[in-house]
Amino acid sequence: MRQSLCSVVRGLLSVAPLLVVLALPAAAAQAATAPAPPPVTRGPEHGTLIIAGGGSLGPEILGRFIQLAGGKDAEIVVIPTAGGEAKYGPDCACLGIFKKLGATHLTILHTTDRKEADSDAFVAPLKRAKAVWFVGGRQWHLVDSYLGTKTEAEIHNLLARGGVAGGSSAGASIQASYMVRGARSGNEIVMAPGYEQGFSLITGAAVDQHVTARHREGDLDAVVVKHPDVLGIGIDQSTAIEVKHDGFKVLGVGHVFIHDGKEQPNGGHYYLLAAGDTFNLDTLTPSEKR
Repeated sequence: MRQSLCSVVRGLLSVAPLLVVLALPAAAAQAATAPAPPPVTRGPEHGTLIIAGGGSLGPEILGRFIQLAGGKDAEIVVIPTAGGEAKYGPDCACLGIFKKLGATHLTILHTTDRKEADSDAFVAPLKRAKAVWFVGGRQWHLVDSYLGTKTEAEIHNLLARGGVAGGSSAGASIQASYMVRGARSGNEIVMAPGYEQGFSLITGAAVDQHVTARHREGDLDAVVVKHPDVLGIGIDQSTAIEVKHDGFKVLGVGHVFIHDGKEQPNGGHYYLLAAGDTFNLDTLTPSEKR
């Protein structure tokens, strides 16, 4: 009896390593198929973002930006660098859109020299301002000039004081932690190595723009698949989102496209929000319809 029991034990010990080896692929497969945790998407802890999808912006967007800045006499810094010009003067159209709405205290801030962007003298207007606006163009210009400099740091400080940062088109995408369409060679490249980091004013997010006008409806799907820690937010022209720490509201006349990696009833992987709709960043779901 004792000998028989010992034989059984020896037999079990001999196959134990094999059982472990067989179990490893199954465990690895289970880990591979486990769903990734949802993104942790957050607006600034203090302050507000206005993230616009390009095109003509109505007073419900730009007027709201001025209101959040503190009114028509508030100090507003305008950064036109994405436009790619060497210099911008007081006749810049980037100021005209605010002057039409009565803004009186506007300052252009522009450089292509990172040393200048990293200087106290250059960032002085941001230290005084209540608001900053990023003009459209190509977002890689903003990355080359400002990412990781005192300029970027002072933009975060402006928000920490309760200010407002806004931008349209390239000025929208730069505000996200994951930046789309940053390639120097062309904005048809959605994910461009070396140009994927934005200013992280909204974290855990990628922001696309001109969606319907340029047939970009599904473009953020690939971003969300490759980066499941990112919520994809596509914004139509003449449309914006007003972002607080834990949610945002849609402004304007078009739609906002939410890409969360989940298949929708229409077979796509995004769904739409319209003007007045709100989105909860705690639950990553829309609030009740207005």
